[in-house]
This record gives sequence, C-alpha cells and structure tokens, in this order.
Amino acid sequence: MTTAPTSGPGRRTLRRQTRRATLACVVVLALSAGLAVAALASGRYATPLHELWPVLTGGGDPGLRFVLFELRLPRIGTALAVGAALGAAGALFQSASRNPLGSPDIVGFTVGAATGALVVLLVLHDTRLTPAVGAVLGGAAVATAALLLGGTGQRLILVGIGLSALLTSVNAYLLTRAEVTDAQNAAVWLVGSLNGSGHHLPLLLGALAVLLPLSVLAARGLRLIENGGDKALSLGVPVRRQRLTATALAVALTAVGVAGAGPVGFVALAAPHLARRLTRVAAPLVTTSAALGAALLLAADQLAQRLVPGQQLPVGAVTGVLGGGYLALVLAWTWRGRPR
Repeated sequence: MTTAPTSGPGRRTLRRQTRRATLACVVVLALSAGLAVAALASGRYATPLHELWPVLTGGGDPGLRFVLFELRLPRIGTALAVGAALGAAGALFQSASRNPLGSPDIVGFTVGAATGALVVLLVLHDTRLTPAVGAVLGGAAVATAALLLGGTGQRLILVGIGLSALLTSVNAYLLTRAEVTDAQNAAVWLVGSLNGSGHHLPLLLGALAVLLPLSVLAARGLRLIENGGDKALSLGVPVRRQRLTATALAVALTAVGVAGAGPVGFVALAAPHLARRLTRVAAPLVTTSAALGAALLLAADQLAQRLVPGQQLPVGAVTGVLGGGYLALVLAWTWRGRPR
C-alpha cells in the first residue's frame, strides 16, 4: 500500500512538483502542436496556413486534401505516437532500473527487435509476416531473456548489454549472408523510418490508449522506490512486483514504437532526461516524457526530410546522431566531479 506525504512541507513539495510537471507537459504539448502545424504546411508542396483549415474541414482542393490526409497527417500522427511510446518506455525503464542509462537501446530490446526483423526479411522470406511483427517478437524474446537472467534493476542493464553485443554480431552475420538487394532493404528498416508507416496508426493509438494510463499508475508505485528499496519495503510497497510491472509495460510500449517505425534509437533515453531537467523532479514522469518523446521524434523527422535537399533521410539516422551526442553529454555530466 502506498501513502502520500502527510506533513505540511511534504504536501507543499508534492504540489509544487505536480504544478511544474503539469506546466512542462502543457508547454511541450503546445510545442508538439506547433510542430505538427508546421509539418502540415511544409514539404515539397508547401501549403499556406490560411488554406489548411478549409481542407481539414472537408473542403478545399482535392489534390491538397489527398496530400494532407493520405501522406502528411498519417506520418505526423505516427511520429507523435511512436515518440510518445518510446518516451514513456524510457521513463519506466530508467526508474525501474534506477539507472539513468536504462532504456530499450541499452538493455537489448532494440537490437533484439532488429534481429527479429532480419530473420523475417532475410531468412524466412515469409510474406505473411512483416518486419514489424518480427521486430516485436524478437524484442519481446530478448526482453524476456534479460528479465529471466538478470531480474530487474542494475543486473537487467548488464545482462541487456551482453545480449546486445551477442545479437549485434548475429545481425552483422545475417546481413553479410543476404543478397545485396535484401540487405539494402533490411538496412533501411533497421535504421528506423517513418516512410509509409501511416497504416499502423490506428493500432498504435489503440495500444497507447491502454498502455499509457497503466504506465502512469505504475509510475506512482515507483516514486517511493526512488529513495531506496528498503525504505519502500518498510512502507509496504511490493518493490519487486512494481519494478517487474513497470519493466513489462516499458517492453510493451517499446514494442509499439518498433512496430510503428522500426528500431528508432535514443528517443527513449533522451526524453526522460530532458523531462527531469525541465521539471526538476526526480520521480518518473511518464506523461511529460511521452510528450517530449513525441515532440523530439516529430522534430527529428522534419529535420530528416529537409536536411539533404532532394533526399529523405531515415529518421533513425537523425536521432542516432543527435542521441549519440546527448549520450556523451549525459556520461560527462554523470562522471563530472567524481573521484578518479
């Protein structure tokens, strides 16, 4: 059973943190809305803002209506949904493992998803299965193995790193043994891309409608664990069950993201970090992290479409470059000031 702070200062601190988190979430959602409008209005066929509303309400030019409803809106919606899923998953992973590097990219889920997709594309050649299905199955298998071998917490991170190294070699072997055309197609998917991903949007939204509220509830139980498992146990919090539930939900959310856009890297790592720095709250901020993940992925996709004139980069290439730099900064901040 969890309890809220009963003292006056404790309640005031909790209210202040809640206000900051709520304000940050509103600001990020407004930013996401602005990015979505900019994405609708820009592109190869630029659309003036005053022409958007008539088209969105059922009027306007039929050609423009096709561009907005069949091309731009599904892509924007998928970017927001996948980013939200990855941001929420990262918040749960980092809190459950009590490690700022805890994310699907680190614990092996993303590499396992890549292995599952490669098996479908290069080994089975089964047209009844898609890379998304293979990715979800492969990632879930790796996550299950990591949980069985390492449990939760720090050991999960170490086991995940080991599994990632193993599967990276397997993926390289599969690519080298494949036909050139198949290997090229697989390589594009493995980077993470939103091209032609709009048909997954209804399933993504349905899954998020179930998983995000459950994740918010799981995060409440994790707040008391932030100060240490022993203290949480003394308050009657089932620490192991809470961490296992949060990890399972994080795996499910990551599966949603991988199914929608492939193994897009570093969004799950960066969004919770930025949420904590924005709100100055140490507790797991699932809602704010989800909003930041959505904004980050949509912004990265817009950058990927315009960075190289006449060519669309996979969004995973952009998040990989930006996320790798951010990871270096996180490591520098973590180790700064520690004794050597």
